[in-house]
Amino acid sequence: MRDRRLIPIACAALLAVFTATAAPAKVIHIDITKLVFEPRTVAAEIGDTIEWTNNDIVAHTATADDKSWEVALAPHATGSYVIERAGVAAYFCRFHPNMRGVVKVAEP
Repeated sequence: MRDRRLIPIACAALLAVFTATAAPAKVIHIDITKLVFEPRTVAAEIGDTIEWTNNDIVAHTATADDKSWEVALAPHATGSYVIERAGVAAYFCRFHPNMRGVVKVAEP
């Protein structure tokens, strides 16, 4: 008889596990102004979107150091990239290599 009282509790616990939802993905904004990524370092999770806004009058890129991704940014344009893997992703502008940034990506 005692075991039967535990069944609803066990069912509720299982239901909570299967219906738990992950936190929604975020959009993380980075501005480019006067040849600088701002902020230079951001924290993100897999599935988040990094969005760069180029406020300069010249084109830029956000190019991963390992060349695994690149976002081309015309003057006064916005571009984005969805984070696909965990780790530290350093990036730079192909046209202005002194422009550097870092995305620190955690597992969700």
